[in-house]
Amino acid sequence: MIQLLTPTHWKDYELIDCGDFEKLERFGNVVLIRPEPQAVWNKTFSDAEWQKRHDIRFKGRSATAGEWIKKNPKTPDRWHIEYKNGDAAIKLRMAMTSFKHVGVFPEQAVNWDYIAKNIKRFKTPKPKVLNLFAYTGGASLIAQSAGADTTHVDSIKQVVSWANENQEISNLKDIRWVVEDALKFVKREIKRGKKYNGIILDPPAYGHGPNGEKWKLEDHITEMMNDVMQLLDPQEHFLILNTYSLGFSSVIVENLIKSANPKVENLEIGELYLQATAGPKLPLGVFGKFYKI
Repeated sequence: MIQLLTPTHWKDYELIDCGDFEKLERFGNVVLIRPEPQAVWNKTFSDAEWQKRHDIRFKGRSATAGEWIKKNPKTPDRWHIEYKNGDAAIKLRMAMTSFKHVGVFPEQAVNWDYIAKNIKRFKTPKPKVLNLFAYTGGASLIAQSAGADTTHVDSIKQVVSWANENQEISNLKDIRWVVEDALKFVKREIKRGKKYNGIILDPPAYGHGPNGEKWKLEDHITEMMNDVMQLLDPQEHFLILNTYSLGFSSVIVENLIKSANPKVENLEIGELYLQATAGPKLPLGVFGKFYKI
């Protein structure tokens, strides 16, 4: 059965409204307007209401860049938000990047809950967790906060530095930081005979490694899935595959996982979305996940 899941523990995040290719959202006390290609329907609230509510709007100059326009110049460029569930608690630094991102994908909190829950019920005293394409580290921080020995891999040095800052403000320590192409790292870990109790993959549709390696989701995801299955501890494990690609469905993710692991147990597939206070559901990627205890 295909699941539809949305975060339920966010106090510091709210999707207020979405539509006309934009979203109105609150991070902590700061309300942003950002582009959203999935929001093809009409806004629920009026343009006047959007103008009244927002603090900062992102205005795109091209497909990959733009600028932030503040209503009040005193609105901070950086601020912190918190996320906590029954098993873990973290803090994240928000910042306005030139490509509309702010340092977190809020729908991923659904996966964070799954990570923390599984780490807590493992018998292994300090489960090893590998976070690939790990961005600013929300999943890494949750894993570490829940008691894991965590390795964080991303090809972009600046976002790994950002993740390290998030570790500091979350009062955590000892996450292993790796700036490297994810596929190359996985292949080396296989040669080293390494095993992990948890593996998290949130690959982009397109990307580049630190040495110019090219990543294209549909070209490389089968190879990646076959490789990471070799890294899973056979006795006790979980794996999450999350994709944000307009061409991917949860059925494709299901087929990828079953092809790489024909004996998979406790498989769940579905779609992540954010529930707007105004009413609409905003779809934000598909997932497949499974565990063995």
